[in-house]
Amino acid sequence: MSTPVILLVSAKHADSLLDEFGRYARDYDLRVAGSSAEAIETILAVKAEGAPIALLVHDGDLPDSHPLLAFHHWRAKVPTARRIIVAHWDRFLELGNELRPGLAKGKYDAHLLMPRGVRDEEFHAAITEMLSDWGQSVAPPVIETVRIVAPPGLPLTSEIREFTERIGMPTRVVRPDDEAGKEAIAEHEASGGTVGFPLVRVDTRGTYVPSSVREVATHFYTHIGGDGITEVVDLAIVGAGPAGLAAAVYGASEGLNTVVLEAGAVGGQAGTSSMIRNYLGFPRGISGMRLAQRARGQAIRFGVRFLIGWEVTKLETGAGTEGHHLLHTDSGTVTARSVVVSTGVAYRKLGVESIEALVGLGVTYGSAMSAARETENADVVVVGGGNSAGQAAIHLARFARSVTIMVRRTSLEETMSAYLINEIAYNPRITVQTCAEVADGGGEGRLDWLDVRDTTSGEVTRREAQALFLLLGAAPHCDWLPDSVARDDHGFVLTGRDIPAECWTDGLPPLNLATTVPGVFAAGDIRSGSMKRVASASGEGASVVPMVHSYLAP
Repeated sequence: MSTPVILLVSAKHADSLLDEFGRYARDYDLRVAGSSAEAIETILAVKAEGAPIALLVHDGDLPDSHPLLAFHHWRAKVPTARRIIVAHWDRFLELGNELRPGLAKGKYDAHLLMPRGVRDEEFHAAITEMLSDWGQSVAPPVIETVRIVAPPGLPLTSEIREFTERIGMPTRVVRPDDEAGKEAIAEHEASGGTVGFPLVRVDTRGTYVPSSVREVATHFYTHIGGDGITEVVDLAIVGAGPAGLAAAVYGASEGLNTVVLEAGAVGGQAGTSSMIRNYLGFPRGISGMRLAQRARGQAIRFGVRFLIGWEVTKLETGAGTEGHHLLHTDSGTVTARSVVVSTGVAYRKLGVESIEALVGLGVTYGSAMSAARETENADVVVVGGGNSAGQAAIHLARFARSVTIMVRRTSLEETMSAYLINEIAYNPRITVQTCAEVADGGGEGRLDWLDVRDTTSGEVTRREAQALFLLLGAAPHCDWLPDSVARDDHGFVLTGRDIPAECWTDGLPPLNLATTVPGVFAAGDIRSGSMKRVASASGEGASVVPMVHSYLAP
């Protein structure tokens, strides 16, 4: 891969910017332009050289273009680059008042003050955030921790890659007849293994042929928890989404012996989001993967043990010694004095047989950030009207020729945050198709076309589509719970006053996040009536801990 470029555009302060960005010269090619027109010439030259552009920076004072118009033209040439205004302190407030509304529409990514002295680490923290986001979501991995060898068209390949990249493992997929593929196959045969696909090679751990993502998770995390948890823990949390992670951090920090069981990748559904911009404390946004990994690291600091790849198959309430709860998994049983259910939700299936047959062959459930790079010059359809669908569409628009958000409703306003709707409206690559649903799809070996039904007239039309991302509402993930844990008509766990009055004790409802079983609580998207937002899930995860303490108190 050619050295990525940082392009600095300024008519008056180019030298100052070049000096300030000098610390990045080892890993990036610093280029300078004095106007919007010159910047476009430089962008075209860099593209002709085959080099990527990571960052577009200008001071907001161009001689030949309004700053936002300049970004518009530059983004048309290189949509994957991050865009930043670094305003000179003489015009910082003036430009801020004029240009900051553009942030809400996604016209650029950050508005910073030009450093006035050395070691302005707050400034560089913002710059490195942008570069890190670009490197994680756009650039191919510089190093390779995981190599997946597989022929095209295996759904498990994309599922494994999505998992490994979500846990921060740089991953490369190669064909069996590539040199890297042949090398991994030879290594596997030399160790006595039988070759199958996908074949996974993990740096320092050799090769193996997994049959599921869960098996990959177990392979990575066998060193955590060993053969199981032998003692009775104070708190067992099932599910490591935002609610579960928050409960883990607050529970362990308050002295509870805490264990988290997670069947897949840490972060849950939120962990697949390319960029969450409305989470408190992250003004430039944060990807779901990074938020989850930071929370996991924070929890580990307080002593939380994570059992990744441990899928809970059954909860026996009060079945252990002294009435403790038993959580059964294929990897072992965990005995806990209290349990927080935070397994979240899964995307509902579309239910169209021809589409289900193409999962992994152009059809993806969820946002699948790792698949976005493969949509370059493709026509993409995103089905869903929630925030996850909006975030996925914006991310995909960096690569795809066109992105269509398809919803059955008449608009997005009821289900999507306003900041995403504004950003989508500004992006020329994204269109919204309302009152529409996927009726059929097909192609030669992978998705190539979709039949779309108008939900008002019933008319069906065919359109080209090389990729389909399905983010269809929420289906609860709690089949493993016993009948004694009450649920609503849709399968979500009932808590607090939502529990039927006949299940109350002495005429009083359970605590807000308590279920119908003493010592079993629910938090996050799995709970009936929850907001289905990252911040609310995190809040519930934190709020449940005092209730756990109250239950455990002698």
